[in-house]
Amino acid sequence: MMSRHTQPKNTPLRSALRCATRLTLTLGLALSAQHTLAVGACGPLNNGYGPFDYRTQRSKLQIVETYHFDAGVESLQRGKSGHLGADLDYTLRASPNHARALMAMVRLSEREKNAQPRGANYTIDCYFDRAVRFAPNDPTVLTLYAVHLNKKGKKTEAIAQLETAEQHAGRSPNIAYNMGLVYLDLNDYENALKYAHIAYEGGFPLPGLRNMLKRAGKWREAEKQPAAAQNSPASTVPSTAGNDTK
Repeated sequence: MMSRHTQPKNTPLRSALRCATRLTLTLGLALSAQHTLAVGACGPLNNGYGPFDYRTQRSKLQIVETYHFDAGVESLQRGKSGHLGADLDYTLRASPNHARALMAMVRLSEREKNAQPRGANYTIDCYFDRAVRFAPNDPTVLTLYAVHLNKKGKKTEAIAQLETAEQHAGRSPNIAYNMGLVYLDLNDYENALKYAHIAYEGGFPLPGLRNMLKRAGKWREAEKQPAAAQNSPASTVPSTAGNDTK
């Protein structure tokens, strides 16, 4: 009979169970830390009001836009309730994929030359992180993010975002135009021309991509397509190319 002071034998089974328990705890802590790093800097998405999907729940956002995102805020002329960054931040916390507010926040960041505009709770990268986490299938958000990444020189990441946007939007002239711009920056003229043809055949109005290909000596007209291919439906995404003066 074993006394209460006698230690149990350290059998192979008992040792294995202890190792498994330690491994489970270690993995749990590692996953928890990884989740905290992924979400922590850019914050959780839960909010006092919302969050609401800009594509499908705009009626819920009328009150937000009335008090925090009027024409003066969108055009960066004046804040509605304080700093412009605070009003845009409020709007983007209520609707992380609010495309117009995202574009306004990017313009504000560029104007202030500050990754985190005054009054904003997060950096521009974080607002895109939050938008993509909230609406990973929103092609407008993905295209805006790709334009932002391209400006930062992250060409490969920009193409990845545009390819994902294309999967959700289908054949979009705006996505194709932005894809062409990124490939042109990479000196991949064949792909730049391919996406330029898709953009212009779809009715994209800005001539910049075509003009740049012409200056590089790489422009040629698209071959005539059968009528059935020309009449195939094309999904559209609001233009994110900005002012085209090239």
